[in-house]
Amino acid sequence: MSNWYRESIETVVRELETDVDLGLTSAEIEERLQEYGANQLVETGRKSPWSIVWEQLSAPLVVMLIVAAIVSAALGDAKNAIAIGAIVILNAVLGFRQEYKAERAMAALKRLAMPTVRVRREGRVEEISADGLVPGDILLLEAGNLVPADGRLLESASLKIQEAALTGESEPAEKDANRVFQAEQPVGDRRNTVYRGTIVTYGRGTAIVSETGMQTELGRIASLMGQVGAEQTPLQKRLGQLGKVIGAIAFALSVVILILGLLRGEELTLMLLTAVSLAVAVIPEGLPAVVTIALALGAQRMLDLNALVRNLPAVETLGSVTAICSDKTGTLTENRMTVAVLEVADARIDEIGPEELTRKYGGAIALLLTSGALCNDAVLAATQDEPHAIGDPTETALVVAAARAGLTEADLDRVFPRIDEVPFDSDRQLMTTLHRCLGSNLDSSPGSEAQFPASLACLKDATGNLPEYCAFTKGSLDRLLELATRIWVGDRIEPLDRTWRDRLQAAGERLAKDGMRVLAMAYRPLDEPPEDARELERDLVVIGLTGMLDPPRAEVRAAVQTCQKAGIRVMMITGDHPLTASHIARKLGIDTGGNILTGQELAHLSAVELGDRVESVDVCARVSPEDKLNIVRGLQERGQIAAMTGDGVNDAPALKKADIGVAMGITGTDVAKEAADIVLQDDNFATIVAAVKEGRVIYDNIRKFIKYTLSGNGGQLWLIAFAPFLGMPLPLQPLQILWINLIGDGVMALALSVEPAESNVMQRPPYKPDESIFSRGVGWDIVWVGLLLGALLLAIADRYWQMGASNWQTMAFATLAFSRIWLAQTMRSERDSVFKIGLLSNKPMLGATLLTFGLQLGAIYIPFFQGFFETIALSGADLAVALVVSFVPFWALELKKAIVCH
Repeated sequence: MSNWYRESIETVVRELETDVDLGLTSAEIEERLQEYGANQLVETGRKSPWSIVWEQLSAPLVVMLIVAAIVSAALGDAKNAIAIGAIVILNAVLGFRQEYKAERAMAALKRLAMPTVRVRREGRVEEISADGLVPGDILLLEAGNLVPADGRLLESASLKIQEAALTGESEPAEKDANRVFQAEQPVGDRRNTVYRGTIVTYGRGTAIVSETGMQTELGRIASLMGQVGAEQTPLQKRLGQLGKVIGAIAFALSVVILILGLLRGEELTLMLLTAVSLAVAVIPEGLPAVVTIALALGAQRMLDLNALVRNLPAVETLGSVTAICSDKTGTLTENRMTVAVLEVADARIDEIGPEELTRKYGGAIALLLTSGALCNDAVLAATQDEPHAIGDPTETALVVAAARAGLTEADLDRVFPRIDEVPFDSDRQLMTTLHRCLGSNLDSSPGSEAQFPASLACLKDATGNLPEYCAFTKGSLDRLLELATRIWVGDRIEPLDRTWRDRLQAAGERLAKDGMRVLAMAYRPLDEPPEDARELERDLVVIGLTGMLDPPRAEVRAAVQTCQKAGIRVMMITGDHPLTASHIARKLGIDTGGNILTGQELAHLSAVELGDRVESVDVCARVSPEDKLNIVRGLQERGQIAAMTGDGVNDAPALKKADIGVAMGITGTDVAKEAADIVLQDDNFATIVAAVKEGRVIYDNIRKFIKYTLSGNGGQLWLIAFAPFLGMPLPLQPLQILWINLIGDGVMALALSVEPAESNVMQRPPYKPDESIFSRGVGWDIVWVGLLLGALLLAIADRYWQMGASNWQTMAFATLAFSRIWLAQTMRSERDSVFKIGLLSNKPMLGATLLTFGLQLGAIYIPFFQGFFETIALSGADLAVALVVSFVPFWALELKKAIVCH
């Protein structure tokens, strides 16, 4: 059945064979998983293995090699044809293996990004991965959730859902669980249903899952989609342009070499193969693979550090971050909110005790706890030990505090069932719930005599009767005082005069100075509920304050210091009180200098003034999500590369606007995670810093590869280009050029991509993301190292050729191959000697060095390979000469590092 919106709630529950109050059993869930499968969409954008193979073989440079092999075979040169064909196959196999692994790794990362959802199963509320949903599950929705499956609403409270992904409507759709449609309706008008991929923007609701996976509306759309090509990263695009320029240069030089060789009387076949091989040797065709592998491995390493990369280009941008705007709660602190202080007009409790609490302190304290537990969307979880709740950290702290005092959620709901609400809004900074007061249920509540009388006494009127209804409000003290007219004092209600207002403000500031988050509680008795629930928030009676502590994470102070050394500003951006924010900032080493920007001040700043302030302010308090967006804009207009953290649905615009959006994986809403580039699986600021370090390492290693391959290829180019001007024949055979290219741009280059961090990687300012690849000396090193290597190769080749030595080409071949090995070693670091960083600090590089050195000796001394590469065994003296000369560029770079970098 697909027209669930045309059925009543009772019919839907009966058809899907579930229980609204208890949910499905484990046996039913297992059976339905077998029948319907996991709640996943079939990925249509992934490459098939055959398409990866085709991409490897259809690359322009590989096509050139294939043409060369065909030409060789046509001219009867079977040896060269087989050799070139083998290299083509080897490159294709290596490329396929790496890309296939990268595809699988990214698919695994997407599975890890699957949101968690709250469901009711076997009478308990559980958090499960969305892919485990089955038809018949009872799904709990609240603002900020991504709807994980299609379903029929059972309950809705001010529920609004953004369905633009399906309907194109920009305004969120208002939902009503009680609506039943007689006629067929388009998706956008089905007000009693929810659909996968849409976003809950307001309110809350309960739905019964009707379709999952590819059977959902989103799944049907996905099934119509063809393959979508992967977007290249900015760095890959820049490198692609670089490859085209080098390719054009290589082609021109190859034509020149071909013409010069023919004029000297060389064979056409030899010159054609040499020209093609030279072009392939000069172009760093391994570059795209190295970039992809470096980014994929970096993403995997970040995952090991609890940072899930959702957007691969973010790995590049991370290394350039100049400012990290971090939320306080859960990121800089432990996200372990506990109620430390309860304060009412005539009492203060610094330690919350068990059942005797209400008897000892009277009704006001009990009512304060009752208000915090009822005006709350957290759910108390079943546990044998300490009370534990699921939901927002602040709300779970209130529920747990009430439970410790014996005011359990189940008993409170029995006496005060919720009938309406005004959900929390970051602009109002308040939440209100409306409850019916059922005094008749009091005596049937377990242990009620010890728990409820004191709190209920606060609600009785002069005749001793309970009001019909009662509204409970919690939120910012400043906002609540604007709406309150009375205060509970002792056992009576008094007017909220200036004296009481000042005393409450002083109490709130005192708690905030101690680093606590302050929430105020109020209530309002009613004979009947207003037509508009928003009218509940007026004529309130202040009950008291709660002070909650969330201690700073132990590792964050060191992470902040690391950022400061790395030239990265750390800005705390929080909705908390300025005094609370300042207290935590000082403990973490974030220098406020007494200068704190509040949301109220920010609202009156022009764009220019905001830019000036964000340059000097490190703590922003009492800010709204819209303020976060403006702060990001201010930083970016000043040339800053900003990373922004967020967890709420309203943080999504700021996360999207930031150069790097970072969502909280534990407390973050699904919408925030979808808008972010990176999801922190531990909500820890130190993880952001570790990810920034990883981003710098990845970019550094890509630059090292470029310097290594272009300087080595440049030396090879100068040798081949200038040898004819010295009267020499071609100094390298086509297969020798291809061999050098394979070991240099392949094995050694890949080992460079996993080089550990430089010693100063987090002790230097960040680099600009739009800087040239050849900046900071890389271009100059490519030129002078290439010229030096080319001159050495020309000198040794000319010397042995002039002597009439038959092994003169082998000498040039061996010297070039060995020099590429030593160059890879010294280019592992731009500033530190290879002897300082140690050979064992990059074990893949050590393995690649030993393997390449052994293979090169085999190419010179093993008879089979001698015939293949046209080499002649070198004497011990000649081998020593080749090794000594090949070390010259190594020592030149080591000397340069010693002089320039120290």
